[in-house]
Amino acid sequence: MSDFNFQEELHKLPNQPGVYIMHDESDAIIYVGKAKNLHNRVRSYFRKIVGRGPQIDKMVSLIDRFEYIVTDSEVEALVLENNLIKEYSPKYNTMLKDDKTYPYIKVTLGEEFPRVLLARQVKKDKSKYYGPYPSNGAVNDTIDLINKVFKLKTCNRNLPRDIGKDRACLNYHIDQCMAPCCGYVTKEEYAKKIKDVIAFLNGEYKDTLKDLESKMFKLSEEMKFEEAATVRDLYNSVKAISERQKITAYNDDDKDLIALAKDEEDAVVQIFFIRGGKLIGREHHYMTHVSGAPTNSILLDFVKQFYAGTPFVPRELILAEEIEDIDVLEQYLSTRRGSKCTITIPKIGQKEKLIELAKKNAELVLSKDKEQLKLKEARTIGAVHEIEEILGIPSLNRMEAFDISNISGFLNVGSMVVFEKGVAKKSDYRKFKMKTVAGPNDYACMKEVLTRRFLHGMEEEAELDSKNIDKSYGSFTKFPDLLLMDGGRGQVNIALEVLDELHLNIPVCGMVKDDNHNTRGLYFNNVELPINRNSEGFKLITRIQDEAHRFAIEYHRSLRNKSQVKSILDDIPGVGSARRKALIRAFSSIDDIKNASVLELSKIDEIPENVAEEIYNFFHKNQ
Repeated sequence: MSDFNFQEELHKLPNQPGVYIMHDESDAIIYVGKAKNLHNRVRSYFRKIVGRGPQIDKMVSLIDRFEYIVTDSEVEALVLENNLIKEYSPKYNTMLKDDKTYPYIKVTLGEEFPRVLLARQVKKDKSKYYGPYPSNGAVNDTIDLINKVFKLKTCNRNLPRDIGKDRACLNYHIDQCMAPCCGYVTKEEYAKKIKDVIAFLNGEYKDTLKDLESKMFKLSEEMKFEEAATVRDLYNSVKAISERQKITAYNDDDKDLIALAKDEEDAVVQIFFIRGGKLIGREHHYMTHVSGAPTNSILLDFVKQFYAGTPFVPRELILAEEIEDIDVLEQYLSTRRGSKCTITIPKIGQKEKLIELAKKNAELVLSKDKEQLKLKEARTIGAVHEIEEILGIPSLNRMEAFDISNISGFLNVGSMVVFEKGVAKKSDYRKFKMKTVAGPNDYACMKEVLTRRFLHGMEEEAELDSKNIDKSYGSFTKFPDLLLMDGGRGQVNIALEVLDELHLNIPVCGMVKDDNHNTRGLYFNNVELPINRNSEGFKLITRIQDEAHRFAIEYHRSLRNKSQVKSILDDIPGVGSARRKALIRAFSSIDDIKNASVLELSKIDEIPENVAEEIYNFFHKNQ
């Protein structure tokens, strides 16, 4: 225990709003909360209260000290609480597990010739936003349909500045753009199309369907059946969207309906997105650290965390049950929205029916996905825990694996793959082309790769430190908790040699293969450790080893393909890129060039007589 004097510190607590932060004996933050009155709220944790739940009792028993931050209002406290929870992920706070950003449809009304795009953020600009939508696919499908129906500009040419400066692109020639870049449509005509697009996005499909139907019949009468079929397909696509939008709320406001399902260990929150009175999609989110927590408390934590991260706040939140701090939340959400946001808990009527529907969906997701989620966790986190036990290394988060690929020493390359919490982190993968090793020497190649990887990380870290920049901004600064080598003692010793030279202390483990090139065990601390071939840990090791091998092979193949694209003409003295192109334009094949005389070759403007002789001699020197 620390020298923290609880009685004295509790006595000092102010009667003001703010945030309190609980630390354990290792000084880790285990809980963050907000309070209307810090003095009353924090003191309540240390009174003997019956019925507050084993989760809170356990948390209180671990508190070694607390600190607090005073704010001017409850709303400020709520914002600060959210920020601290996101930053520190305290063990005893209920956490929103999903980290999603929702797509929106953006109409760029600030441009003279607006476009329809996918956007991840709602900005305070002149554009009009629709959404959020449940997936990228839903947005892309809608944008694709809009562009086909209304033939809008999709490029980023600056209009009207660049009108007439270039030819119309392919979209114009396949009748999917009106080509404002060439002046084929006036600004007024284009603006009318944009007005129709906005009506379409607002759910007004009748005029669009009528226009498409009229165009389809006209093309049929003109015997243009292929074009009529294309319009018919667009008509059917628009009609399908209109049919999907028939589930409506009883007015045209934007609303989110939120309900929750919970069992002993997990909780799922279901959201229905209603935009312009229409149900456009739904999403579910898992909440962690929910054991013993009441449903209204989980719902409150979800609302705070979700709407701190989403760029769009609707006019109304409809919740399945009463939660605390509704007035404070309404103030906070209204500030984020820029206008009034209300929270309602319906008891009867259509809203209550929709909430029941959302709750049933949450219960279905919870029961359906529970086993699948457990299986996924076993394959990832569970597998990592198995490897921790086999090697006796606690807290394995980041693992890096390396492999070398070449063909008889040709184009030596190395790969680095990264797994965090048992899942591949492809953004951190790296490729290496050998700079110092020629010929088939895997050990020398591995030494170069590892030296470059860790030296780069150390240099990058030093540079960031000198500029007082957090090292997490570096691409190589995050070092692994475990280094996995594709092989046994030899490869492990190479890695240990590099780490020793660089004065780094990182555990190194070899992934040993049998005579059939299958993983059979782990080589660690000079001992080969057996591993159950049916275990998730073994399967994870195999996945990592296969991934390192695949990544190296693919890189080697890409380099090999590039080298094979090289023309035989590149080997002729005096023939560079421009002269090679001139030869190819003048002669239909390499054989024609080979059979040409010096006179015929020198007739090409770019080929002087001395180079023509070089070309002729190159092909005829062995004849």
